[in-house]
Amino acid sequence: MAIPRNSLGAFLRQAKATLETAIDKKQKVTLVIGNESADLDSITSSIVYAYLKSITHSTQTSPTLHIPLLNIPAADISLRPELLALLPHANIQEDHLITLDDLPDLPSISQSLVPETTRWVLVDHNALQGKLGKIYGTRVVGVIDHHTDENKVPADTGEEPRVIETSGSCTSLIINHCRNAWDTLASNTSTAAAANAQGDSVQDDFAQTSLWDAQVAQFALASILIDTTNLQDKHKTTDHDDSAVSYLLAKINQCPKLSTQFSRDEFFNKINEAKRDLSPLTFGEILRKDYKQWTENGLDLAKSFAASRDLCIFSIMTAYETENGDFARQVAVLAVDDRGFAACKKFAEEGKEKLQLEEEDDAEESAEHWFRVWKQRNLAASRKQVAPLLREAMAG
Repeated sequence: MAIPRNSLGAFLRQAKATLETAIDKKQKVTLVIGNESADLDSITSSIVYAYLKSITHSTQTSPTLHIPLLNIPAADISLRPELLALLPHANIQEDHLITLDDLPDLPSISQSLVPETTRWVLVDHNALQGKLGKIYGTRVVGVIDHHTDENKVPADTGEEPRVIETSGSCTSLIINHCRNAWDTLASNTSTAAAANAQGDSVQDDFAQTSLWDAQVAQFALASILIDTTNLQDKHKTTDHDDSAVSYLLAKINQCPKLSTQFSRDEFFNKINEAKRDLSPLTFGEILRKDYKQWTENGLDLAKSFAASRDLCIFSIMTAYETENGDFARQVAVLAVDDRGFAACKKFAEEGKEKLQLEEEDDAEESAEHWFRVWKQRNLAASRKQVAPLLREAMAG
């Protein structure tokens, strides 16, 4: 038995109300959460998986509503212009989204949201990090991710998936995992409508459900196109991405309301332009926009932002176009204590060959800190390749 079918916006409203009740009454709850950077792929992954899993889940006698949780406070939604540009395409309002602000305060969260009453499904990462990881790390029951497997999720995840495969976008893996159940749902909806036909009700029912499907499809499609540069980035695009995009475009084309007016290229350009326009943001907000944190061997590492977080090491990666229009990358690393010094120096040694690092003229070194900036000549190495090198250096 599944949750009654509805639009994505209505589902999010129901999920938010369910979470509030579960916290208030200490009821069991299943949460789907992306990584701490909460980029578009993490956000669409958590929402789309939770939605499809909830409305297609039929292995239990009672409904299991999966609640998508954005791994950021509500105030940080405004730092993601690409998300704000996408929400209207799925008929979602900003206040529909469920964020860390909808959880109890961290000092008392384990009393209000008792770990034993929770189940956590990870998307776009495979190890629950930070304070949530310390409290709920043992409650992880499933994962869909496209990063290196950290072997933190049990091999047997029961009714939830354990999918960790290389793809340009995590959302692609989710669509391909859920597509059979989604198709079965669509088929059952059409059959039920035909059985209860009254006048134009069959046509009306199909028009409504096909619109819901198309809105979900657009929501998922956006992050796949962004992460693969509209399937043109051959270093990132995989068969998973090609397959998912074809499937989602078919869902959109089945919708009478959207099929004649939708253009994949125009859609990509609109979301991509919003993502690239950082002019409304301060430098601190730009860093806060793409923040991740790990703990390895007692060291905390922050990528993209470290202010006010009491860290031993922080690193910033940049990707940009030169004046000649060429794509370029840089990496900066700062250490602030002896353990951090050793880890950063090890990273520099490993990265010189693997990342083809060329040191810039901004090096600083004193008793208090160690700072380096490099040009990264290995342009194919993104955060997914740089982060493991940093973490290995931290782990010793």
